[in-house]
Amino acid sequence: MEITKVSSEGQVILPEELLKASGWEIGQELIAINMGDSILLKPKKPFPETTLNDVAACLKYEGSPKSLEDMNDAIS
Repeated sequence: MEITKVSSEGQVILPEELLKASGWEIGQELIAINMGDSILLKPKKPFPETTLNDVAACLKYEGSPKSLEDMNDAIS
């Protein structure tokens, strides 16, 4: 266990061993979660997790299905 301090700017330096073990690099964005008696740091993912239904839902089409021939004609 290593001890670190909070700077006057509210910054905390994480020990190098913890950075290496977590796979975090300089500039890694972290999410800070208040756990009551502690703070949990988690890496921020570049994009929110989505499911196929989340993505497909934005492609709603109300009409009869198009055939492959219809699609090829539209491309031409």
